[in-house]
Amino acid sequence: MKIAPQQRIYVCFFLFAVSLGALLSRMPDLQVAMGVNKSELGLTLIGAAIGALISLTLSSPLIARLGARTTAFITVLGTSALLSLVPWIGAAPVVFCVLFLEGLLAGALEINLNVEIDRIEAQLGRGVMNRAHGFWSLGFFVTALVSSVVRQAGISMELHLAATFVTVLVIGIWAISGMRNAPARIALHEGKAPLVALPTWGLMPLCVIGIAAFLVEGAGIDWSAIYMSDVFSVEPFIGGLGLTLFTFCMALARLFVDPLVDRFGARAVATMLLVLSAIGICAVSGAPHPYVALAGFALMGAGCSAVYPLAVSAAAQRTDRAAYLNVAALGQMSFVVFFLAPPLLGFIAEHAGIRTSYLVCLPLIIYALFSAKALATRRAAGGGSAATARSVNG
Repeated sequence: MKIAPQQRIYVCFFLFAVSLGALLSRMPDLQVAMGVNKSELGLTLIGAAIGALISLTLSSPLIARLGARTTAFITVLGTSALLSLVPWIGAAPVVFCVLFLEGLLAGALEINLNVEIDRIEAQLGRGVMNRAHGFWSLGFFVTALVSSVVRQAGISMELHLAATFVTVLVIGIWAISGMRNAPARIALHEGKAPLVALPTWGLMPLCVIGIAAFLVEGAGIDWSAIYMSDVFSVEPFIGGLGLTLFTFCMALARLFVDPLVDRFGARAVATMLLVLSAIGICAVSGAPHPYVALAGFALMGAGCSAVYPLAVSAAAQRTDRAAYLNVAALGQMSFVVFFLAPPLLGFIAEHAGIRTSYLVCLPLIIYALFSAKALATRRAAGGGSAATARSVNG
């Protein structure tokens, strides 16, 4: 069956989220299997963040050399394979090492898929970046629903993740096999690209925007169920609705926001979404009733939905250096926060209360609102085609 180039990227985002979400949904089982406390579990999970940071810093030239298709094969299937090994290990130090390797591949996956979808946007002349990230959110939503059924049925963590890997392998081979490298945008920068991708001063506002979005996402995905249980002592079904509503609203917004970006511009859309995030954070932090908190989680999910993809598009379209370098540098600051947010917010929740831990996100959201001026007011004339592209050759 023939599918469009952007749809192959959608599948890759979806499969990565399904693989990662399957492991995250089994965190309580993994903690028991390794025999560690919450702090030790958090330190073990940081292995993925360290690997991602190194990969986002150093892997850009290798990705440019391998091309989108080969890199997708290695990273999409490789991350799923490594994650499926985790339940079989048992020893926390070895799990740390496996997650470190997974982080190396995840960082490269982040660069590759984002640069490729930006180039496809240039070909299409319309926005598809947010929809691509919408399939990442959709993957988390689907795997959250499936995992709840799997855990209720008493299926082991080992079998669960093994079945997930087999599914990803079959679908991934089908989707990636037909992938072709999209032509790079016109190169407007000069000089040899550096081997190490580091943020520049001009990129810092976009980094702030990305960090704010990922901090809200981490707070919603990792701590919503614990918040509902600790603050309101609700039944498991109601407690799980926080995560369900967060991921559903996040996926829904990402899947359908691109026409709004094309019409009103990235700056206006990002500002609106950041305001929604702030309202959601305040609602969760001060919620007097479980349903107020659930509404807050829904607003948080919708609010942080397209903010990071919009920052990625802006980074890829900068003219100071190669697109893959700017995307990698943005990913360093943002993607790692996704992994570091859970232990950071957990530390704050333990010492100052879980309501306070959500308020920590608020100052960064406000700062991101002031940084939104780094985003474009309108899509470039011609819909971002190669002839009018403002980004650079990777």
